[in-house]
Amino acid sequence: MSKKVLMCGNEAMSEAAIRAGCRCYFGYPITPQNEVAAYMSMRMPQVGGTFIQAESEIAAINMVFGAAAVGASAMTSSSSPGISLKQEGISYLSACELPAVIANVVRGGPGLGSIGPSQADYFQATRGGGHGDYRTIVVAPSTVQELVDLTVLAFDLADKYRNPVLILSDGILGQMMEPLVLPDAINGNLPPKSWALTGAKNRPPNVVKSLYLDVDLLEQLNFHLQEKFRRMEREETRWEEVGTGDAEIVLVAYGSVARICRAAVRQLRETGEKIGLLRPITVWPFPCEPVARAADNALAFLVVEMSMGQMIEDVKLGVAGRRPVNFFGRVGGCVMTVEEVVRETRKALKEIR
Repeated sequence: MSKKVLMCGNEAMSEAAIRAGCRCYFGYPITPQNEVAAYMSMRMPQVGGTFIQAESEIAAINMVFGAAAVGASAMTSSSSPGISLKQEGISYLSACELPAVIANVVRGGPGLGSIGPSQADYFQATRGGGHGDYRTIVVAPSTVQELVDLTVLAFDLADKYRNPVLILSDGILGQMMEPLVLPDAINGNLPPKSWALTGAKNRPPNVVKSLYLDVDLLEQLNFHLQEKFRRMEREETRWEEVGTGDAEIVLVAYGSVARICRAAVRQLRETGEKIGLLRPITVWPFPCEPVARAADNALAFLVVEMSMGQMIEDVKLGVAGRRPVNFFGRVGGCVMTVEEVVRETRKALKEIR
């Protein structure tokens, strides 16, 4: 049996990235993700990798672009306003079909906001964030162990689809410590990337670009990318359901808030109230079909988020008007309690009875 270790989320995610093959990390300090850069600055030299504290978030994402273009496994991380500055670079990565992993340890906003936990970057993460028609796979862990597991998955999916993958963490997960099992390091080197810019001495030259002045060629690129995004939706949607089979009210929550909702469901079930939980593990692709299936039996939904209500739009798309969709949120770095979720759930139950 593998030995468990005790680590905070930010450091656990960093170690998981290294064990998944990451050898280039470029970042810039911002709370509450500073442990990532600090850990990477220590570990990258030990594994023969490259760590650079860039002069800005914009510089960091463009360093990721350069490393990815030559076939390196690259990562950056930041928190909310820092991710905003990286959006142009993420759009470039997607357009050029370059694999990369970007971690957002979300903090309260808008603006500089606070250093408290938040989920108010949902729109930014799930709608691409930057300019143009593009998508990123977005994984949303709810435990430190899952933060480790989904980081490994993020690197696999980035390589599989040649696309940026976003890890949507928050100030709770990044700072909390939990026991976990680390994965074994990958054996050997990553598979060769025939598209990478490695010098064209013995092959035709490769080209990595996102500028297409011929509008027809740019349209064809967009059609190609959209087919890839549809394949992601078919093959990479992930979710978890707890007690949704007989639930009158289905809570929908992701990330650290799902932990709170899980405790609320357990408490409500103990008093005979039929409540379930549907937890998106990928918030893009979003599990619309499971939501639609839950709407066949549930009488209503309650979306619980640390935001003013962003994921609620995706839940409503899945429900398609067949059931009421209620919302409860805390913002600005405030975290809801189990008691508050129980109260809001019972309020929703009264409204449908």
